[in-house]
Amino acid sequence: MTSNNKKHIKASITAVGGYLPEDSISNKDLEAMVDTNDEWIRARTGIKKRRVLKEKGKGTSYLAVNAANNLIARKKIDPTTIDLVIVATITPDFHCASTAPSVASAINAINAYAYDISAACSGFLFGMSSASSFIESGRYKKILLIGADMMSSIVDYTDRSTSILFGDGAGAVLVEPSTNGYGWEDEYLRSDGIGAEWLKVKSGGSLFPVSSETLNNKWHFITQDGKTVFKYAVSEMANATEQIMIRNKLKSDDIKYLLPHQANKRIIDATAEKINLDKKKVLMNIEQYGNTTAATIPLLMYDYEDNFKEGDKLIIAAFGAGLTWGAAYLTWAYN
Repeated sequence: MTSNNKKHIKASITAVGGYLPEDSISNKDLEAMVDTNDEWIRARTGIKKRRVLKEKGKGTSYLAVNAANNLIARKKIDPTTIDLVIVATITPDFHCASTAPSVASAINAINAYAYDISAACSGFLFGMSSASSFIESGRYKKILLIGADMMSSIVDYTDRSTSILFGDGAGAVLVEPSTNGYGWEDEYLRSDGIGAEWLKVKSGGSLFPVSSETLNNKWHFITQDGKTVFKYAVSEMANATEQIMIRNKLKSDDIKYLLPHQANKRIIDATAEKINLDKKKVLMNIEQYGNTTAATIPLLMYDYEDNFKEGDKLIIAAFGAGLTWGAAYLTWAYN
């Protein structure tokens, strides 16, 4: 039985890192690949370009390692002190083995154990739930959570509905016990398998192993029912955010920033409108990166780190394949 006198440990984000490949595909580039144009893409998604990893022989682990090393260098930490490495991704280097152990070894986190988590665009949010729980239990002191996806590896660049959306990138956060009372405050996470057909990569798993048939049918590429996903993303991201605000007695004026998953500018705008949040408080980098799936939220933290002050009330929200979605409330732990 747990003692009621045990001091509550709160998990906090104490450092961030990020990495984006140098190469990119602009909307103009896509005009030569598929029936689309720059104006149409920007009007419907808010995206101008997306970064892509074009170097042969490099995959998601390369993105993750670079984001991790960026954090380690900026925070000046000894990687051997890291207890656990979690990589949130739907584009692992291999179907088996998992990517996180390779990342941990590459960054010299030799005393950490490591595993992958697959929740698509909600991967970082779900990963933070796991990381914060491990910290709050008192079992671990230093956890590296990385959201990384090489979406170019599963995008069909002849498919107008998906090729315009996705990019490659990785973001990382360090999660440790709070020293000032600020950190992970609350979360509202949900999933519903009814929507699995609406956003998926059909082949490569046990249901449809790779074969000449799956390759000919292009089932190894990501597909989506855009209108249905859009509708659910707006309603569920907004609902999850509302639930977090109600449970924690937060008003729109209390929130310093909303960090939404960067799927589509129209989804982000609609979500902010539903919770009556000033657009100046809604952080975005989708214009330059596109949808980097599990990497979008940690990359927002990386890009806007200088804007955050100790004690700032932040809301993060995501929606992804599965279906998976949710929101969380955290107070920023450092300047």
